[in-house]
Amino acid sequence: MPDADRRTDRLACEEPMAVELNDVRVATTMRTPGNDFELAVGFCFTEGLLGDAEIAQVKYCAAGSAVASDFNVVTVTTAGDAPEPRPRLTTTTSSCGFCGTSEIDELLAELDRVAGDPLPWESLAAAPARMRASQQLFDDTGAVHAAGLVDRDGSVSLVREDVGRHNAVDKLIGRMLLDGRLPAAGLGLVVSGRASFELVHKAWTGGFRALAAVSAPTALAATTAEAAGMQLAGFARNGAMTVYL
Repeated sequence: MPDADRRTDRLACEEPMAVELNDVRVATTMRTPGNDFELAVGFCFTEGLLGDAEIAQVKYCAAGSAVASDFNVVTVTTAGDAPEPRPRLTTTTSSCGFCGTSEIDELLAELDRVAGDPLPWESLAAAPARMRASQQLFDDTGAVHAAGLVDRDGSVSLVREDVGRHNAVDKLIGRMLLDGRLPAAGLGLVVSGRASFELVHKAWTGGFRALAAVSAPTALAATTAEAAGMQLAGFARNGAMTVYL
């Protein structure tokens, strides 16, 4: 193709990362490197693996190693006893993170309905555009998803990106847990893709009052959001959206 334009392009990085909780390997996920400690903590929290135990330490398994692959294992240690780890038996891919876990009914039975006043719908409608301004990795590669924390005024104060939707949400929730900001009562979560059951479950675990997605929710996601008492909106684009709950 002699007449074709040639240029250098940037591609999103996708690498495996193993998560260990109290020296037990609980999962391996395909993720975009960055905010790895948040991802490990957020995953353990949204999977219900921490119980009431507090985080004592988060570290790479091979501290001080010069081998890059040694930084693809993150160990989370709790200050108290955590529930017996419930490892995922399969690798969590970048496209679907909910594999190999316990029955859905068992997961949902552990959660109380979300608390806090409803968010103004106009704040949720404005959130995707405001989050978009912080999606630098997407601007560079066009290949990653984002999750953002929505305040009541519609501002998006925290954004995390990853090749996996579920990882982006876990990174954001992990950051909030480490900062002592959970449960997220009265706050919203905005995601750049569809609203799957898994994302609603993670939002519910984090205590978010609302979830707004750029694409559609699934039927199970809507049923789960209804059980949670959570606001749910889809097709949130250009200041408009479809309200489901």
